[in-house]
Amino acid sequence: MDVILFGPAGAGKGTQAKFLVDLLGIPQISTGDMMRAERASGSELGARFEGFMSKGNLVPDELVLELMEKRLTQADAKGGAIFDGYPRTLAQAEALDALLAKIGRKIDRVVALDIELPDVVERITGRRVCLDCGQTYHVRYSPPPESGVCVSCEGTRIVQRADDSEQVVRHRYSDYKEKTAPILEHYGQHVVSHVDGCGEFGEVTGRIQAALGAA
Repeated sequence: MDVILFGPAGAGKGTQAKFLVDLLGIPQISTGDMMRAERASGSELGARFEGFMSKGNLVPDELVLELMEKRLTQADAKGGAIFDGYPRTLAQAEALDALLAKIGRKIDRVVALDIELPDVVERITGRRVCLDCGQTYHVRYSPPPESGVCVSCEGTRIVQRADDSEQVVRHRYSDYKEKTAPILEHYGQHVVSHVDGCGEFGEVTGRIQAALGAA
């Protein structure tokens, strides 16, 4: 099964994707993680990514698709994949469809995590991250220790990242509504399942599982 986990930043896609990996027995596909890994590998393709990413430029879609095809033909992904944060534009969705058709596959289900802007703002602006190990906290749901010492690595650099500010969050949400949300119409009601993205982790997980059971 090939599944797109859909929703704005802060909807919980990455967290829920880890659950789906175990449930479906297929890998999570995150283009950002794959590009960083490819760069670290020293491959020819990774060097091409480096030329763009080191300058802060967006990697062209055709390069991302080349990496995607390489990943989808690996043994663990031949039975399907969970696409987390990709596609982000209609053009990317159409290109992904063409790539999957080339290998005899298609998107079987799009699970859209619905969450409104005020909830997104609360989730992301409350996030705090340890710069030393990446441990994530939330001022409301999982506060960092009062001592300021990270529970994972005992580092003391627990901060709010610059891109977690309310201004940035609102801009990203607006961008999502304009450029990414139209993908749902592209796949249509027979493929798209809307899931309430608010609530406890287990509650949202149960809704996703029910949506996939209807696929």
